[in-house]
Amino acid sequence: MKKVHYTDIKPTHFDKGEIKGVSARVLVGKNDGANNFCMRIFEISPDGHTPRHSHNWEHEIFYHSGEGEVYNEGKWHSIRAGSVVFIPPNEEHQIKNTGREMLTFVCLIPSGVPEL
Repeated sequence: MKKVHYTDIKPTHFDKGEIKGVSARVLVGKNDGANNFCMRIFEISPDGHTPRHSHNWEHEIFYHSGEGEVYNEGKWHSIRAGSVVFIPPNEEHQIKNTGREMLTFVCLIPSGVPEL
């Protein structure tokens, strides 16, 4: 068993090119012996965003705090704390913070793909 507060895990910061103001932590992954999924947490600063991208695996996302928008199928969709989003494989997507507070979300991906 692993029990830890997420803030005790060192974040990786991304802030260049097509990505702005994003910090990410692997909460549970291959180093923990997780054979099926990787659980990550992302924090996006106000006015920050992930890159617009797609890949051949799915995402399951739970938005814990803040507000923002998720891009999918050519449209932006509002999200806020408590929102849940499923992004199927190969769908172009992007997440941006449109609020004044940190946008924090948990994201699950299958094992075997890049964890960050």
